[in-house]
Amino acid sequence: MGANRYMISESKHLVSSKSLLFVLLALCCASAAWAGQWTALGPDGGDVRSLAYDPQNPDHIFLGTSTGTLFSSTDGGHSWARFAHLGSGNDYVIDHLAIDPQSPNKMYAAAWSVENQQSGDLFRSTDGGTTWETTSAMHGKSIRAMAIAASDSKTLVAGALDGVFRSTDGGKNWQKISSSNQEIHNIESIAIDPKNPNVVYAGTWHLAWKTDDGGASWRHISKGMIEDSDVFSIIVDASNPSVVFASACSGIYKSQSAGESFSKIQGIPFSARRTRVLKQDPSNSAIVYAGTTEGLWKTTDAGKSWSRVSEPDVVVNDVMVDPRNSQRVMLATDRAGVLASDDGGHSFLTSNHGYTHRYVTSILADKSDFNTLFVGVVNDRELGGVFASHDGGQHWLQKSKGLDGRDVFTLKQTSNGELVAGTNRGMFMLARNASEWSPINNIINRTASSHKKGTKIARTEVRSILTARVSEIEITATTWMAATSAGLFTSSNQGKSWSGGPVMGKQDFVSVRAEGKLIALATRSNVLVSKDDGATWQDSSLSSYVSGIRGVTVTTDGQIMIASREGAFRSPNAGAGWEHMQNGLPDKNISSISYDEDGKRLLATSTETGVVFESVDAGHTWTRGPDTGYPLRNISVVHGRFVAATPFDGVVMQPESNDHSASSGAASRRTN
Repeated sequence: MGANRYMISESKHLVSSKSLLFVLLALCCASAAWAGQWTALGPDGGDVRSLAYDPQNPDHIFLGTSTGTLFSSTDGGHSWARFAHLGSGNDYVIDHLAIDPQSPNKMYAAAWSVENQQSGDLFRSTDGGTTWETTSAMHGKSIRAMAIAASDSKTLVAGALDGVFRSTDGGKNWQKISSSNQEIHNIESIAIDPKNPNVVYAGTWHLAWKTDDGGASWRHISKGMIEDSDVFSIIVDASNPSVVFASACSGIYKSQSAGESFSKIQGIPFSARRTRVLKQDPSNSAIVYAGTTEGLWKTTDAGKSWSRVSEPDVVVNDVMVDPRNSQRVMLATDRAGVLASDDGGHSFLTSNHGYTHRYVTSILADKSDFNTLFVGVVNDRELGGVFASHDGGQHWLQKSKGLDGRDVFTLKQTSNGELVAGTNRGMFMLARNASEWSPINNIINRTASSHKKGTKIARTEVRSILTARVSEIEITATTWMAATSAGLFTSSNQGKSWSGGPVMGKQDFVSVRAEGKLIALATRSNVLVSKDDGATWQDSSLSSYVSGIRGVTVTTDGQIMIASREGAFRSPNAGAGWEHMQNGLPDKNISSISYDEDGKRLLATSTETGVVFESVDAGHTWTRGPDTGYPLRNISVVHGRFVAATPFDGVVMQPESNDHSASSGAASRRTN
């Protein structure tokens, strides 16, 4: 039951090599130069995993993401800035943040890895987050829960997949305190008695446990709970430790006997009972919030009755209540980012200014409006799709009506200004000045047959609707092409109808590009080439060990370039032969290769570095361009400036002081 505790709304994350057992990470503060001063443009929003405030200054709030990044706010969550990055990769889910109430410069962050869910780390800072270190005793542990004892801030307890661990010296040293019972593992939640730090509750993927003696002995506390219940969250009443709430996959339970027995709370429907977090109002113990997969629920009478106070489609990962003003409630959510309420949860508004955590797949500059940009995103469902900015990326508006929560993998613009989107379920068009996308998925395949020689040929027309994933769309003067999971489809009437299907027995295509009559069509492991505008096809001789193609590019002089997990490849002879491009390029994880017509150069990006690589000699050699500081999915030159799409951080733009790198850097190198 525990293999995938919570779905992370991310595409495939990077596999990162973990840091040494005790590594001091020099991390950037919000006021420092982050990512070489490149600007994160947005769109704002995305996933938020955790929230925590400085106990001595609740306006100072910290936010944890599912890619190892921390954000901070100094104005009570109204605006955000990047604060730090934990770990050497981008796959750490920061589910728990804790700040020492006696010494707020001491901060803790518990993380687990998306790529290797059995692994993770516990990070500790003693200087307010300027620098962080991994704790050697907890290195490599998949930490799913953490708490600081209210009665002794030097006592911390962490729950990992391999048991319960405790520190009594502020996180310097840790001991496993669940060794006495081998059944205690796969820890999902931890709570410490507010008056006695030796009393610890641990929720697991199979009911809950309790120790009264600091872990010397443990006992099951399951009376009244449905068997085999995952216990996601446990809270102990700050004023009366006999009152304990626990949320499980079977519902919410309350104990008035310090866990000796539980009764099931009524009032929350079954569909909303996957309650990830319970949070008590620090100024009123009768008020408890339940963050579920179907919104936020609230009780004002200690659990006797509940009401949903948010929209039902909100997935709540964490809840934060301002200790000075219980009307101020903030939610960490999937896809919607931070939601904030100033009326005790009766109404919520997004509060994401400066917070961007989106997977951008494509960037499109409007052909006729200098200031208009369009981006496509994935993994955000009804809160994603397409966003438009009419002021160069300063502000964004969702432009997704009609897409019905689809992921957008590619965006193109026609000569008359219409937008065309390839999604995880078909293709859509947005007419200029229209407010809603319309499907363009009509397939008409015509076949001809005759049974006897000399008889009249019978023509059959088969109609269907395209529902496949559309990874890329290519628009030429005469033909539109779509690389889909059901084959290659083409249209000669601007998308009104399409024809096509598998090519040479292959159908799961990820990329298509054309230049003149030369077309390159790629699956994850093969490149098919046509030299006659698609009339005939040949399988190129790409190396058999290439199995992670991400994109194909055809240059104006007839070369074909491949960006893949295994590196960058170049064919100067239309697929007849290939060479691995390594002169200055990383040898693996190339995410894109594109041709910059204005700069007369090739541009390449990688998911392992923020560097933009440039070549002015058809890919024979490459030089390092600017370093964005972000893993990159692809790069564009928009009005003389580099604009990049990232897997986690939305759109990032080159600072004005470095404009020459995008607009004239290649030219200056050619003349030197």
